[in-house]
Amino acid sequence: MTEALLTPTVIAVTAQDPAAVAHAALLAAELQLPLLTDHAVSSFTHLLTLTSDWLELRELGPHAPGPVYVDFVAGTAAHRRRFGGGRNQPLARAVGLKGNAAPTVVDATAGLGRDAFVLACLGCTVRLLERSPIIAALLRDGLQRARRDPNLGALVAERLSLELADGQDVLHRLAPDQQPEVVYLDPMYPHRRKTALAGKEMRLLRQVAGADLDAPELLNAALACARRRVVVKRPRQAPPLVGQSPTLQIIAPNTRFDVYLLQRR
Repeated sequence: MTEALLTPTVIAVTAQDPAAVAHAALLAAELQLPLLTDHAVSSFTHLLTLTSDWLELRELGPHAPGPVYVDFVAGTAAHRRRFGGGRNQPLARAVGLKGNAAPTVVDATAGLGRDAFVLACLGCTVRLLERSPIIAALLRDGLQRARRDPNLGALVAERLSLELADGQDVLHRLAPDQQPEVVYLDPMYPHRRKTALAGKEMRLLRQVAGADLDAPELLNAALACARRRVVVKRPRQAPPLVGQSPTLQIIAPNTRFDVYLLQRR
């Protein structure tokens, strides 16, 4: 049983800077969460905090990891954009970036948006779908700040769009002329090690959003919608999602991409 099931998640919105309290109040109302304006945090397990720089999710408690936030301008995202291997990296090969190809992509499990950002930097237009309002709020904040960056702003505004929506619902109702060439899935995996940075982030996101127990149904919706391929990101040793077997697999050191090739169009 996961920790998210053992300990109920109780989240409040707060602001570090008094000038941001009004913004925090609007966010709390949007997410239907309590607004914390004092230091009485004992009733909560997590805080969604507006700092002077970004919106971050913090787990409370003596052994809690550090905060999670979205930053496409600096840190890991910037390093990956510069040194990630370009179109030779496993993600790009899985999505089918050959030659000048720049397919349209629906990322139906957007999460923190890192893979979508890499694909956008490589030329793809990516529609991000995230059904957790809290995770979507973190991602929206990161995208808004990236749009203000003089170097990335135009790329992010042109190639990345975010919707708070359930991926299955959107994929099922897309008209034929809206269906993407690629659907990309990175469902939450129930078990992750907690020692690495990625493990910390997945732990926090899993506490907020839960495991994606409907991932097989999402895969079926993706297979019915994508025009060229469906790509499912998995931990390297994890089994494929239940259902149709992948056409091929692309293996990275800790990750595997299961690729389902489609020839309907």
